[in-house]
Amino acid sequence: MIYYDFDQIVDRKGSNCVKYDMLNEFFGVDDILPMWVADMDFKTPDFIIDAIRKRCEHEVLGYTFSPESYKMAVLNWFHKHYGVNSRWNKMHFIPGVVQGIAFALQAFTERGDRVLVTTPVYPPFLNVPHRTGRFFVSSPLKTVNGRFQFDYEDIEQKSKSCKLMILCNPHNPGGTVWTKDELISIAEICYRNNVIVVSDEIHADLTFPEFKHTTFSTVSMEAYNNSITFFAPSKTFNMAGLASSVCYVPNPEIRKKFFAYLDSNELSLGNIFGYYAAEAAFSKGEDWLKQLLSYLSKNIDTAEVFVRENMPELTMMRPQASFLLWIDFNAWNIPHKELVRRLVKDAKIGLNSGVDYGPEGYGFMRMNIGTNRVTVIEGLRRIASVRPNLI
Repeated sequence: MIYYDFDQIVDRKGSNCVKYDMLNEFFGVDDILPMWVADMDFKTPDFIIDAIRKRCEHEVLGYTFSPESYKMAVLNWFHKHYGVNSRWNKMHFIPGVVQGIAFALQAFTERGDRVLVTTPVYPPFLNVPHRTGRFFVSSPLKTVNGRFQFDYEDIEQKSKSCKLMILCNPHNPGGTVWTKDELISIAEICYRNNVIVVSDEIHADLTFPEFKHTTFSTVSMEAYNNSITFFAPSKTFNMAGLASSVCYVPNPEIRKKFFAYLDSNELSLGNIFGYYAAEAAFSKGEDWLKQLLSYLSKNIDTAEVFVRENMPELTMMRPQASFLLWIDFNAWNIPHKELVRRLVKDAKIGLNSGVDYGPEGYGFMRMNIGTNRVTVIEGLRRIASVRPNLI
């Protein structure tokens, strides 16, 4: 078995990456430690780079289509990791999960329609409906025993006025892995109220071994017949720039309408490197993923110990999946804008502002620990450097 060195420090500056090269645009400075955008600082696995390099040896990069070997790799991974035994005719290439959400909104809703989301949540869940002329309806999540929980009564009431629900499964930013029973309840409510569920499962493969990811479509017939699932190798294998996501639609009526929308808008043909990279990821990525999850789990342990010993008043939601920490700074009693200012200007660290995830994110920040442990510790030290005197 190959040993992967996740402690290696990779200089990403000057590679046109959002995380490092767009700091001025987002934070107004460029001399901060970026721990925000949800990609990792680890090298994309060698087997993916090798697949791209091998394809480049042909030296003609013409029009392309998805190879059968790519489709089989996707199906095999989906079966092994998601428990779904499917055929490709129920799946479709899409350039990205966020784009897929926008496509679903345009295929199944009209301008002015309402879209249900649970907040706090990944900002595109809020931004995409707005930009496409829809309105999002927020159902605030509850925090119970260190993880998020749905407010079913609130969801039941609000779903009556909505056409579609965007579900984050597992959750971003909290890292909560929804249980089968929780998803069954969501499926029942949405089916009863004619609300199509779009399940974003891009973080599914980053579920830690002590938890179990459940893909939404498998929990009940209501879920199977009333859902669109998006997944991708992009977060798992750090290849977000290669546009290689997939959707799974088991209901033939929903599938026919959605695939017709995708095909009529010429969204069937993907990036030539995306196909080869995804095939390599799904066919050769098991060992790399196991080692990655082990390393990320130790990063989380490191963060928990540091916070407990140096900033015990803060609450850090331990993720059950992903490399993102949702940290509650409200005990510092600092207005949110001032908190952001201190972290950027004084601590010299760039985190995601919690209010971008909905009003429930006031006083919270999202921290990306998908990086080498030295950087994780340095980021935590910078945060602690602006800790106020709480006496």
